[in-house]
Amino acid sequence: MEQRFDGARDLRRAEERLHRRLPEPLEDLAWISFNYLWSWTPGGEDLFNLIDAHRFELAGHNPVRFLLNLPERDLLHAATDREVLDLLERVATRMRTELDRPTSRVLPSGPVAFMCAEFAIHSSLPVYSGGLGVLAGDYLKEASDQGLDTVGVGLLYRRGYLHQRMDVSGWQHEFWEVMNTGQMPLVRVRGPHNQPIVVSVPVGDDDLLAQVWRVNVGRTVLYLLDAELRENTALERWTTARLYEGSHEIRLAQYGLLGVGGVRALEAMGIRPALYHMNEGHPALAALEVASRTARELGGQRPDLAHLVAQGRDRFVFTTHTPVPAGNETYDPSTFFSVLGRAVEQMGFGRDEVARLARVNGEDPHEPLGLSPLAIKVSRSTNAVSERHGEVAREMWRPLFPGREAADVPISYVTNGVHLPTWMAPPMRDLIGRFCGVEWERRCSDPSIWSHLDEISDLDLWAVRNQLRRRLIEMIRSKVSVDRLARGENVSLASAGQHLFDPDVVTVGFARRLATYKRLDLVFYDAERLARIVREGDGLQLLVAGKAHPLDEHGKSVAKNLFGVIRDFGLSDRVVFLEDYDLRIAPALVSGVDVWLNLPRPPLEASGTSGMKAAMNGVLNLSVLDGWWAEGFNAQNGWGISGTVESDPGAQDYRDAHLLYRILEDEVKPLFAARDLSGVPTAWLARVRDSLRTLSPEYSTTRMLSDYNTTIYRTR
Repeated sequence: MEQRFDGARDLRRAEERLHRRLPEPLEDLAWISFNYLWSWTPGGEDLFNLIDAHRFELAGHNPVRFLLNLPERDLLHAATDREVLDLLERVATRMRTELDRPTSRVLPSGPVAFMCAEFAIHSSLPVYSGGLGVLAGDYLKEASDQGLDTVGVGLLYRRGYLHQRMDVSGWQHEFWEVMNTGQMPLVRVRGPHNQPIVVSVPVGDDDLLAQVWRVNVGRTVLYLLDAELRENTALERWTTARLYEGSHEIRLAQYGLLGVGGVRALEAMGIRPALYHMNEGHPALAALEVASRTARELGGQRPDLAHLVAQGRDRFVFTTHTPVPAGNETYDPSTFFSVLGRAVEQMGFGRDEVARLARVNGEDPHEPLGLSPLAIKVSRSTNAVSERHGEVAREMWRPLFPGREAADVPISYVTNGVHLPTWMAPPMRDLIGRFCGVEWERRCSDPSIWSHLDEISDLDLWAVRNQLRRRLIEMIRSKVSVDRLARGENVSLASAGQHLFDPDVVTVGFARRLATYKRLDLVFYDAERLARIVREGDGLQLLVAGKAHPLDEHGKSVAKNLFGVIRDFGLSDRVVFLEDYDLRIAPALVSGVDVWLNLPRPPLEASGTSGMKAAMNGVLNLSVLDGWWAEGFNAQNGWGISGTVESDPGAQDYRDAHLLYRILEDEVKPLFAARDLSGVPTAWLARVRDSLRTLSPEYSTTRMLSDYNTTIYRTR
């Protein structure tokens, strides 16, 4: 049997090093800390908080860093704390039971390699930006839960994505923090003779070298390529410095490393995927590397690239996530080949051959090159991420299939889902678990599971919703006070932050990437009316969060305008912008608000998953009928704003903004305020039950991965 150098041995060594630092009663913490399964195992996060919540927070919720820096006296104290030891035993038992379950093959000939430019596994591994990464992280967690033979392939960004700091005016400033891999739950993969596995990819005029890191995500493994090697120049090392770098040349180098380097890294580790799943077009060059290997195996006269691609097409599937041009970026041929030309040539292909594959119209020499057209052409299947996105994608890519009507373009859809154990808050998880039976989470895509919701009393359901809202408000008060001081607000305003929000007032959340098509500006389209809504009657509270790309001046302006409205209308106690939105903040936000707001300009929302996370926590969606909500809305489980596309964007904004205000004034606020004799909003909770019952089974990764297995992976 061929030996695999897949990092498992290296991980055991890292666990042993941490193990030696721990008192004997705490030894299980070593292997627990090196597997992100702890983050969605009941009691996992509580365990580290119980030892020292403040230091765990300072460690960025990174258990390896936390334990390496915890004073010995505190370790010894924890080793004698019966509450800590009992919880450690429960968590370790749960994790061992999960890790010992058998793994099953999706395909008989090898694993599925899930390739993506970003993965949001946990806040302590900052190699993600937003929705694409969250989807990828949830995919790997669900693959672990289902025991599917899957590996993830991505890049280790030493500086991650941007951190956000707002100034007093509301203008976004960015900063980055450098990762310390010596205190991370990951290990460098080593090969024969204990030397790090290193792959080489021609980039520009030199060869870019990259090492490989292993991250355990339950029973699934994520491999991350990293150019931080002394053999590389400073410019080459920058290739894996920051996610979504503004430079076209740097991004092309990243995509070359992800696609070509990803295939080479798996080969070097002895991993032979049966199928490559390209999540967005970024890793599309993987197909050229596989074609090159096929050519070498054939020997003799090399077939042309089109023939090789046809031979290898069964090994590739492609998921497209966005109809927005920025998500399907294109490059001038001179730029493309200045970065990747040598790689193409060393693989044995002509630049013209590759250019034809990377253009919609392969014969047009003036058309720029794109990785999305390449990904579609090299894959046996392409899928969108919601039913409506499928319609948009078929029309968008129809030129790739001359003579076909849009309905006949071979692009299907698998609607996104979210990982329930990650995103359903523990209080809601515990409540539902009391009524839905053993291992209900594994069967959460079965609608019959959710019929048990009727057994939960209104009092119990309302108590959990109140608990989650109060938890969110506690987080807001702490964070906003510090954020206001950090950006130079006066001490009185910072102090007022400690008393923000009323835990009994309906709370609305809007957290999106600050791109203009997300239309945050609709919220303050009529600032005077917004002010009346949040002030009059029982009132309303609004939380806003999100980051703009460093080069997106329009997105930054939207946030600045919101700050102006808050200041000019005196709304700082009822409308709050939460800085630096990421996986640390998201769980409390999506579970603690009462209404989740999403206002994309249709049809530009491919799917969206934040509203799914909110729904799993008993939060009601108020959203434009685009993306997933066009499928999920039934008029009883939330509120919908028309997704009809109008030719006049200004007229559409006017219509949608005033409909939003009317729904908030006439439906959301009165429904939340109407209480029975016990003080419970029974009509509101009826909608909450309908939302949980209809949305939770349909929009989980359990259903999503089942769809991929049956309709995408196992079709040949």
